[in-house]
Amino acid sequence: MEVDPFVLGGQRYESTTATIPVELEISQASGATVFDLRLRAHLSGACMRCLGFAELEREVAAREFHDPAAPAGDELRSDYVVSDQLQVSTWARDAIALELPDQILCREDCAGLCPVCGKDLNVEPHEHLERDPDPRWAALEGLLQDQDIR
Repeated sequence: MEVDPFVLGGQRYESTTATIPVELEISQASGATVFDLRLRAHLSGACMRCLGFAELEREVAAREFHDPAAPAGDELRSDYVVSDQLQVSTWARDAIALELPDQILCREDCAGLCPVCGKDLNVEPHEHLERDPDPRWAALEGLLQDQDIR
């Protein structure tokens, strides 16, 4: 099965394989159908802190219950069954999205980029001891001095 790339925070994350093998188990329960999906997703893209290469692997398991007699929009009727056909790619992509972390990082302790000079802090850790204040704050600094309420 093919999965469309994810775009998160303006960055593109793609599957590292052309197709992802999927295990699908279908069973009957009280006149309804139960679908169980299992897959292993391996995605790669940019680290959200340092913009270096990042990859992650997730084991994904999902279950859908579909009762064709239930009214449309009911929780007993799966949105992934359309015209009596299970939309496996759409369901798998949504299941993968639910397993993604808040931030995709190159490593757990990624230091990110320096907010002053933009250098990668993982490669070149440093600090800027003296730095000029941002000129965009000058107007507020002037107000603070005018209203010196100490």
